[in-house]
Amino acid sequence: MSNFQRIGTANMFDSALRNLSARQKTVADLQENLTSGKRVVRASDDPVAAAQAERALTRISRIQAEQRQLEVQRGAIALAESTLGDAVGLVQEMRQLVVAAGNGTLKPEDRKTYANQLTSLRDQFNEVINRKDTNGVPLLGALGSALKAFAGPLLGGGANYRFDGLPGQAASGGTDIATALDGHAALMFDAVRDGVYTAGVTRAPGSSLVTSAINTSNRQTLGGAAYELQIGNVTTAGGSTQVEYSLTKNGVAVPGGPFTASAATGQPVPITVQDGGVDVLSLTLTGTPAAGDKVQLAPSSSLMGTLDSAIRGIAAAAHTVDAAQAIGQALAGIDAGMERLHNMRGYAGELLGRADRIASDQETRSIQLEGDRSRAEDLDMVKGISDFQNAHVGYQAALQSYAQVQKLSLLDFMR
Repeated sequence: MSNFQRIGTANMFDSALRNLSARQKTVADLQENLTSGKRVVRASDDPVAAAQAERALTRISRIQAEQRQLEVQRGAIALAESTLGDAVGLVQEMRQLVVAAGNGTLKPEDRKTYANQLTSLRDQFNEVINRKDTNGVPLLGALGSALKAFAGPLLGGGANYRFDGLPGQAASGGTDIATALDGHAALMFDAVRDGVYTAGVTRAPGSSLVTSAINTSNRQTLGGAAYELQIGNVTTAGGSTQVEYSLTKNGVAVPGGPFTASAATGQPVPITVQDGGVDVLSLTLTGTPAAGDKVQLAPSSSLMGTLDSAIRGIAAAAHTVDAAQAIGQALAGIDAGMERLHNMRGYAGELLGRADRIASDQETRSIQLEGDRSRAEDLDMVKGISDFQNAHVGYQAALQSYAQVQKLSLLDFMR
């Protein structure tokens, strides 16, 4: 009988010890959960919840990397927008000087002084448009360009500039924006897109011919062709002035000439150039035209070329007629260039707004993913504290039971 009692005592002891160990482990696990604030500390705690939390953390990390890249792109575009602002300021200042140089009371020496000021501002302008970001990449490099995106004039002189790059604007995505702006669209003139033309005048003796700015239409038909107008005869009778002229297109005579245009004496004579039966160019002749005058109508290549032509024309103007022609053509080209600059600056502002919207969307996504992660692995602290207290009470009960088992006397053990 005593053997059975000793076996029963041993079983009771082992059971109490196992119960004590299990409750101690439960209390320790709940304590660890409370300390970490997580319901799933190890993947073995809940494999499905651990996988969900890991996916959420991976996506959050990717968003953070995209946000860091977006900040770099935002900084580059902000610098490019500031660069365009500086360029606009310089062009406006140059325009004011060009207007001032058109004062009819100025002497040739005064106009040369203005030309020197314009040269200094032009040099600053060239430095601004070739500005680079912190990584040494041109801010106006379009789809890729040389380290100096704008170069010129070309070999052989003239006012031609070139864009050493691939024109076009890089696309923006759902999580990023472009890092450079299309400098070709901002500063170079396209004959079909912009239709910016310049008139050069070769005067015959006794002529004071000055042309207006050139208006273009049907630019696809015009196609960037160069025209030359040569005045053959000028007659004045009955209060009317009639101008007879011939035209060449790219060096080839335009059929149907000579052409005539007339206006009241003392008023501008309107000239309209047609190609294929449609109007492509229009301008007016002012001053006193004479037989032998020639007017060259050619597309402008760039805003920089327009500025160079203005500087040369103002510096070389021996009298007010030459100055008026150079200044009138310069103002038309400068205004067209300003429009291109403003358009590209507005696009830069839209890119910065897009970056703000992307950042807001990414922040919303991060909050959602953080919520998914929290639901998968975070601990409900109220429930965690309650479970820990319950487990602690159970553990105390197990300790008391174990203590009762340990109180067996020697007589009880021998029985």
